[in-house]
Amino acid sequence: MARPLSLDKRTAILEAATEAVAVLGVSAPTAKIAKGAGVAEGTLFTYFANKDELLNRLYLELKTDLRDAVITGYPAGKNLVERSRHFWDRYIGWGSAHPLKRRAMRQLAVSDRITEETKKLVGDAFGEINDMMREWAAGGAMRRQPPSFVSAILSAIADTTMDFIAREPAQARRYTKAGFDAFWKAVAG
Repeated sequence: MARPLSLDKRTAILEAATEAVAVLGVSAPTAKIAKGAGVAEGTLFTYFANKDELLNRLYLELKTDLRDAVITGYPAGKNLVERSRHFWDRYIGWGSAHPLKRRAMRQLAVSDRITEETKKLVGDAFGEINDMMREWAAGGAMRRQPPSFVSAILSAIADTTMDFIAREPAQARRYTKAGFDAFWKAVAG
């Protein structure tokens, strides 16, 4: 009978993959990931059938971590501005607190190695947030644009905001507010 897989080893592999992908992109060698996790390369493939499975699982894990951060305390019954501000503050807070996760997620998001199935799972996990994004796209300056375009604008402004926070942490509140104001004007115009 096969031994059960260790949750600690799986977690170590995903953490090492996060760092490797953040620094080297999706071409990060599995040998480097295994070494970072403190396991043999063969052990990595005991947990993930191949590199693509590892990258897809990592993307799903990172997006789930982000979703959990932004959905906590989500003010579902509030108006669009309040819900959007909650989302923005949590998203910026998560990305600022986890720069390697943010960089790895960004690398994976543009990779052709992420399957449509994984993208669908991610989309399904963000139910209320996706509904809010559709509201953004339905009104204001973005009403004729696809939600994916609105989401890309959000990501660009959020990345800029988090980059400035990383350079000047004492100005985090100022940049978080300024970033939201810029995004809101672009969306709600």
